[in-house]
This record gives sequence, structure tokens and C-alpha cells, in this order.
Amino acid sequence: MPRLLSFGKSDRGLRRLENEDAFAVKPELGFCLVADGIGGAAAGELASRTFAEAALEVLTKAEAQSEQERRDSVQEAFRLAHERIQDCVKENPHYRGMGCTAELVVFYDKRCILGHVGDSRTYLLRKGQLKQLTRDHSIVQDQIDQGLITAADARKHPLRNVILRAIGVDNSVEVDILSGKALPGDVFLLCSDGLTDLVNDETIEKVLLSPLSLAQKVEELIELAKSEGGYDNITVILTGIETPL
Repeated sequence: MPRLLSFGKSDRGLRRLENEDAFAVKPELGFCLVADGIGGAAAGELASRTFAEAALEVLTKAEAQSEQERRDSVQEAFRLAHERIQDCVKENPHYRGMGCTAELVVFYDKRCILGHVGDSRTYLLRKGQLKQLTRDHSIVQDQIDQGLITAADARKHPLRNVILRAIGVDNSVEVDILSGKALPGDVFLLCSDGLTDLVNDETIEKVLLSPLSLAQKVEELIELAKSEGGYDNITVILTGIETPL
């Protein structure tokens, strides 16, 4: 497993009464995650927490060696969370509609595996350039792909918060599973849409290239989102791949 340096923080923002986001940073186990709850304050918070707990349970027990086994573990974390959220709704019908978006990244050797559902995002900063690794499962992203609107338009679009996939909502959940290299000097950013709805990629890249520590960069990104209105919960994780001694 590569040497990881990670820091994460979640902020309620300026307008929400509750924080429906959840996150976990486990460099000693080689993974980190962000989940953003939907379905109202109590239900959204429960859904995101359920995902975090399911991922921790699966990845703590996993003794995977091959890449396929690790991919299967990531898939299982999403499946288990989906099942538990649906079971909760069956027992508590007033929670109907609860669910969450999620990002889960597992690091091993010089590689990583990423699971993604919804409009939370994972980015990679490598050699001074920021790249979005995930594609939003949202109506506005579909419109961007069709050339109907720009990314700047999407931030102000009335349907910007309408997502097409979420954990726990439909009968099944389709997870994007990606894999790739995790090299010394790389920095991975996982975040809820409370950041990216308000702070553009160019500004995020500028912060990540600054001489601040990872913890200070996380704080700066959250404060930037709040300075732009902070109308949603804001969760940010930065994980850096350290150069071996």
C-alpha cells in the first residue's frame, strides 16, 4: 500500500440546519470516502452515515489481493449500503426517498480503485494539472454532454440538484467503478457538490497548487464555498500519495 497523507472536513454551510454529509479518512486501511445524503435532514444524514458504515465494514474485513477482488469489495460496499438503506425505508415508511451519493477510493500498491454514484466528485491533481475523474449522474451533466449548456450555466441551472443515480432510492444501484495509477506526488480530492456547485475547477486547482498544507487547503476550499453563499453542506477530503523515503 502506498504511503498516504489524508485530511478531511465537513461543514454544515450557511443555510442548512443539519449536515447530511458523511466522510471517512482511513489512510492506515488505504481508503477514503464522501457521502451526501438526500431525502430530508434526518433521512439524508442516516443514508450517508449508512454508506460510510457499510464501506468501513466491508473494507475492514476485506483481505483482497488481486485488482478484481478489490473492485468486488468496492462494489460490495455500495451494494450493502443500498440494501441497508432500503431495509430502513421498509421499516420506516416516512423515510421514503432517502438515499445518498458517494465517492469511495481504495489505494493499493501504485494504483487505486474508485466507486462513484451521483454528483459528488473525485478529482486528481497530477503534475500541476487538475482532472475530474468522475462524471456527474445528473440532468445538467447530460445537458452539458449534449452541448445544450456550459459548465458555468450548470451551476445556476434550476435543475442542477436533480440527480439520476443515488444509493438506496431505486430497486438497484449502478456504480461507476474506475481504476488507475496512484503515483507519488498525486493528490486526490473527494468532495460533495456543496463545493463544486460554488467553486469552479480553476479556483480549486489554484488552491491545490498553493504551498499550504493539506489541512489548510481543505479549510480554504470550504471557506471559498461559504464565501460564495454556502447554501449546501460542504465536505472535502484531500489524500496525497507520499514519496517513499
